[in-house]
Amino acid sequence: MWSKRESVDYALQRRRTLANLRSRVRSLTPAEACDADPLLIRAALHHGDLSATRCPVNDCGRLLLLHYVFGDQLGQYSGRIKSPAELAEMENEFGEFKVCVVEVCPECGWNHMIESYVLGDGKKRRPPRRQPTVEDIYG
Repeated sequence: MWSKRESVDYALQRRRTLANLRSRVRSLTPAEACDADPLLIRAALHHGDLSATRCPVNDCGRLLLLHYVFGDQLGQYSGRIKSPAELAEMENEFGEFKVCVVEVCPECGWNHMIESYVLGDGKKRRPPRRQPTVEDIYG
């Protein structure tokens, strides 16, 4: 991705959460750390990309990565999940949009935002025309 900028890595927050989970004081329980919403788990199973790392909580399996996109120029498509290939196409179509990468373990429910960055070619554009959705058609 040639236009990646304003990148923020959340590794320190992730490390702090895992340290609180493993500490003897137990300021964080596994139930509190592994609290993924069922819709997030379902989205990860259907749209997630397999990560090279294993689940840090109990080593139950590989993590899945979700790439959420947000931005004013995306219009009604803001907040959707996109694959890395779609992100590469989108950075030429839109001026600026934010990508949030979330790791999810569908087995235990661990989830954490690991990175966010901005993509786009920098040209200001109007949002695309609103297309009718199923909710508009069927109420």
